[in-house]
Formats: sequence, structure tokens, C-alpha cells
Amino acid sequence: MPENKILIYQLLPRLYSNRNKTRKEFGLLEDNGCGKFKDLSFATFKDLWQKGFTHVWFTGVIRHATKTDYSANGIPVNHPAIVKGNAGSPYAITDYYDVDPDLAVEVDRRMIEFEAMVQRAHNAHLGVIIDFVPNHVARQYASQNKPAGVKDLGADDNVNNGFDPQNNFYYCPGCQFSPQFDLNGGTGEPYCELPAKATGNDHFDASPGVNDWYETVKLNYGVDYYAGGVGHFDPIPNTWYKMRDILLFWAAKHIEGVRCDMAEMVPVDFWRWVIPEVRAQYPDFLFIGEVYNPSLYREFISAGFTYLYDKVGMYDTVRDVICGRRPASAITGAWQATDDIADNMLYFLENHDEQRIASDFFAGDARKAIPGFVVSALFRANPYMHYFAQEYGEKGMDKEGFSGRDGRTTIFDYWSVDTMCRAEEGQLTDEEKSLAELYTKILKFARTDKTVYMGKTYDLMYVNPHSATFNPDRQYAFLRRSGRQLLLVVANFDDNAHDIELHIPAHAFEWLKIHTTEAEGYDVLTEEKVKASFSPEKTIRLHVAANGAAIWKFKTV
Repeated sequence: MPENKILIYQLLPRLYSNRNKTRKEFGLLEDNGCGKFKDLSFATFKDLWQKGFTHVWFTGVIRHATKTDYSANGIPVNHPAIVKGNAGSPYAITDYYDVDPDLAVEVDRRMIEFEAMVQRAHNAHLGVIIDFVPNHVARQYASQNKPAGVKDLGADDNVNNGFDPQNNFYYCPGCQFSPQFDLNGGTGEPYCELPAKATGNDHFDASPGVNDWYETVKLNYGVDYYAGGVGHFDPIPNTWYKMRDILLFWAAKHIEGVRCDMAEMVPVDFWRWVIPEVRAQYPDFLFIGEVYNPSLYREFISAGFTYLYDKVGMYDTVRDVICGRRPASAITGAWQATDDIADNMLYFLENHDEQRIASDFFAGDARKAIPGFVVSALFRANPYMHYFAQEYGEKGMDKEGFSGRDGRTTIFDYWSVDTMCRAEEGQLTDEEKSLAELYTKILKFARTDKTVYMGKTYDLMYVNPHSATFNPDRQYAFLRRSGRQLLLVVANFDDNAHDIELHIPAHAFEWLKIHTTEAEGYDVLTEEKVKASFSPEKTIRLHVAANGAAIWKFKTV
């Protein structure tokens, strides 16, 4: 049985520890600065552990395209026309065997600095996860740090064939890369690519648009998209071997796992082959998949993925409940849709792709996240993922440059995050401090309490319809049970506090093996003592704060 609930803290080293407050729009590295591996100290990681987290996901570790010139360190300069933002996208990889030079104090020792950071995280009891980007690479991919004997991606490709099962890329033979925007990138020197390669978001001609992933090229895993998606997997495609070796390279760095970017755009046949290959040497290695199509969930889990994003189901539902677009009772349908694979679903409320809760585009108020966070963190034993600065109510409303003011924290620009800077300076507002303390209290409870990380769950919504004392549009209630310990949770998505009466049906007593009893316990959030009569014939009365929750813990007979 698990000893902890997995709680993942996602951060971009580039932004997380950068304390340069210049924040010049479209600023260069020398203007706005950049966080470093060395800034992520043992004390930093110990603090994350003490806040309840078990793992840290470092976004933007593997070397990717950038407009910053590192040619003095033997790193090729990227053409600016095919780099998004001055810092570049962490998902336009230029060398799978290298780390981002921006993150190093001494660029030529960048891998050593990364490895030392991993060790510091481990010393603080945190597991380490990094991004693995299997679907696409930067247009100017060229590995300088590949191991001896390793051939680069595309080195042996037959570029005269649009598709060949042993090619690493897809081609548009005879066609020059000619996207629907300026190729000069402000340099006067147009970017040239002949023949053009297919673009990362499955754009298979030579002219991607500005909203395509034009900075990337699609990797070929043996699927002939020109012939309607026919797979050619025997003999094993060359790309499979190359990507397996890359995964083994990183697993040997003593990381605990990878978050696989756009995993569903890579054939599941590859994952069925590569995951056992990796686990033959690293049995506990975690594979977290970014899969958005619910009809594919079970296929990817059967292929070996440890966890999958629950974006289309739980995230979208909870977001809509917070914003008043769906009733709280809709959460029942969200968990039921994945009930058979519940332990494999990863819940979250923010990440680098999604808008900040406190932004004008989401809830406009960080406190409104709390009931959704309580449900996401406490409803199941499955993992929960948290985005850096969410705990301080970061708004994500900066106009950083390429990213623009979109309610997200940029992944493309050199920048620093206001709440992170003020947290280190001791300049958070009382409201921000209170929010952070609340997150910590719930996260630590989720990590260590048996009712959360191994207990059964019982949804109480079906026996608590609309009444004078309960509103299923704005309140969500459930029980958790492990051994003699019982947890009663009511999340209130309403802007007003409510006095609530809950029914617990006879079936809950039978299924959770609860005896009718008068029980004493405590409220996890307020630490006040509470009493409740557990009986199918009685209701339980409790007060729930506006945009808050009641989390009552009991020991029963």
C-alpha cells in the first residue's frame, strides 16, 4: 500500500527563482535575467516538502531553441524566425542529450549543475520529474552532446520520400519550407529548409500558419499519415530505438520519471514497446502522459503509463463549477467516467498550459479555487499536481512579450513572477499569506492522512438534492474511510457561507462499514472540535465558509 499521496509541484527553473524585477516586454536574457539550477537550493526543496509535496516537475530542462547566442560554448545559434519568444519554447527541443544553458551559472558545466540540483531535491525527500517531448523537435535540431556511436535524428533519412518507416522525420519532397508569415525573423537572412519537414501539430505540408507549431517538426514513429495513418511497426522503426535510448539516458540521471508531452500524438504501439524497455532497467520509473482524448485513456494505461492528465473530465468540470457554468453535482459524472482507472488519473487546477485561477480569464479571485482544490486533492487516492505560485494566487496577467496578456505565466519569455519575488522578500499581502497557509494545511493533510491516500470514497450527492439546507449547484459532499478513520468533506463553491444539513444513506454505512454512532472529531482547517450523529435517520449539520470547505475527521468504532 502507498505511504503517501503523490503531490507534484510543477515549476519552470527559468522563472521560479528569477528575482530580476526589470520585466521588460520582449526583454532579452541580459534585461530580465533567468533562474538557475543553483538557485534551487536544498532549503528550497525542503520547504516544498514541508508544504506537503512529494515530487517536483522541472519544466524546460532539456535544451531547446532560443534566441540567446551560446555559440561561444559550442552551441549552434537558432534562426530567430523559428523560435517563439526570446527564451524559446521548452517544447522545441534542440538536443535531447543536453540541458538548457540558460539555467547554468557555468554554461560548460550545465549538466553537472543539473545533476547536483537533482541530488539536492532527493536530499529533501522529493522525487524528480522532467519533461520528455516525444512528438516533435525544434526545426534546427542538432545534438552536440549525444553519446559516442549515437546517430543524430534524421542523419540517415531518405529525404526524397515523404514517408519512410525508417526515417525520423516526414518530408515534403521538392518543397521549400514556406510558412504563412515572415521568415526573416528581423535578421534579413531568411530561414531555409529544403525539403520542408512536416510540422509538429500534424501539419503535413510546407506552409504552416502562425497558429501552428511552426517552430517544430513532427517525429516519425512509423505511421504513414499520407496514407491515412497506416502503421509500419515491423521491423521496429529507427525512431523507436533513438527515443528509447534518450529515455534511458535520463533515467540514468536518477530522476524518478518523465511527463510525456502530447503523448497521445505518438502511437500507443511505441509506448507498449518502450515502457517495458525502460522499466526492465528502472522498474519504478514513472510515465505521466498528456492525453486529452478520454476514449484513449485505457489504451495508454494498458500500455504502461502510470498516470494521465484528467483534463477534459475533472479539470474542465471543476473549472466550470468554479465559474458557475456547471452545477457542483457535475463532478459526480466527471469521476464516474474514469472510475475504473481512478488511481491512474492526475488531477490539477493549474499548469503551464492553463490559465491562472486568479486571472481575469478564469475566476478573477484566487480564493475561488479552494473548494475545487479540496475536491481535487482529497476526493481520491490518485495524484494531484500544483503549479508554482498558485499557492500565492498568482494572476498571470503580465504582458511578457511573445506570450502576451493571456492569463498564463509565460513559457516563452525571460521574466520573473511577482508573487514569487514578494514571497522571498516577505512582502506578500495578508490575503496571499493566508491562502498559502491554507494550501499547505490541505496538502500536508492529503500527503499523510490514510483516509486520503488509501481510503474508500463515497459520493453523497445522490442523496442530497436541492433543499433549504443544501444546494447541489454550489456544494459538493463526500466521505472517505480507512480503517476506523472517517473523513467528511463538503466543498462550497458559493460566494456566501452556508449552514448545511447532510444526509448519509444506509448504503454508505454498509459499504464503508460505519456503525451508527455519536462521533467526536475535528475540523482539519480550523482545528476546532466537532461532533456528529452518524445515522441514516439523522442529518449532519455543519457550517461552510464562502468559497471554502469543511473537512471533518473522525475516529469511529
